[in-house]
Amino acid sequence: MKPIKIGQYLISRENPPFIVAEMSGNHNHSLERALAIVEAAAKAGAKAVKLQTYTADTMTLDLESSEFRIEDPKSLWYGYSLYRLYQQAYTPWEWHEAIFQRCHELGLVAFSTPFDETAVDFLEGLNVPCYKIASFENLDYPLLQKVAKTKKPIIVSTGMATVGELGETVDVLREAGAEEIILLKCTSTYPATPEDSNLLTIPHLRQLFDCEVGLSDHTLGIGVAVASVALGATVIEKHFTLSRAEGGVDAAFSMEPDELQQLVVEAERAWQSLGTVKYGPTENEKESLKFRRSLYVAADMRAGEVFTEQNLKAIRPGFGLPPKYYQLLLGKKVNRDLKKGTAVKWEYVG
Repeated sequence: MKPIKIGQYLISRENPPFIVAEMSGNHNHSLERALAIVEAAAKAGAKAVKLQTYTADTMTLDLESSEFRIEDPKSLWYGYSLYRLYQQAYTPWEWHEAIFQRCHELGLVAFSTPFDETAVDFLEGLNVPCYKIASFENLDYPLLQKVAKTKKPIIVSTGMATVGELGETVDVLREAGAEEIILLKCTSTYPATPEDSNLLTIPHLRQLFDCEVGLSDHTLGIGVAVASVALGATVIEKHFTLSRAEGGVDAAFSMEPDELQQLVVEAERAWQSLGTVKYGPTENEKESLKFRRSLYVAADMRAGEVFTEQNLKAIRPGFGLPPKYYQLLLGKKVNRDLKKGTAVKWEYVG
């Protein structure tokens, strides 16, 4: 599988994980805070910052009936109408250019999730290097086709989609011209639990759809995201805020700067640890071979004496014969005087 180039980075299992800080609505309608989030993401070591490009009117209708309200008491957004929630959470389109510019200055890749075709046109005007499709839009064929026609890499969250639906999504994208697709395992609850994460799906996605895979992670902490690297995740997306205590529509399940920095470090360590299928000592282990156990003379011996449990021991270091010969040597005569602490060799026997 060819690496996928996004900005200055290559996405593949041969490269460190591509860590994306999702700003979402955590700017709390302050451009100054949005730019501070960008700066914090860069300082923490993220490779990209992602926005969401929509307005309340491109997402839903301004209605208060039950169908247009969030009525699950367990939801972070319980009691909101969809329209009011998106009014509060959206990133003003006139901010995008300034946010993207700050990303470029700091060496970050900047891109966004468009939620309708007008957002794609707008983002094309800003020359984004790739697109993200959100879980709730992964069956919006007109949007998928619009994005695919840009010929840019497409990252797709798979939340809630059945394997059949994902097959349709990938087919629609490829038929419309998309050649570089990254599927992110995603659980669309906020926050999500580790038990619902089902990371074993990640290698199955890669095999089934022959594409790069990753994780859009809504769990708390870094454990799930780091574990995903061991299963082949090459992209990790986490919501990001300056401080959960300062609130915001997604703050409750967003990472803070020190946590993002820890994720960047540990995800790369996890990637480095994968290596290859290998047995036997590594180059750096070879020096440690001498600390294995081996057979040593444990008491002074005269020529003609035999090895016994008292004068033959398997101990460290490893300069003598391997311990597997212990039983074979018991009762065998030595052909010379041997001092206590002599590493046993075949030439001393018989």
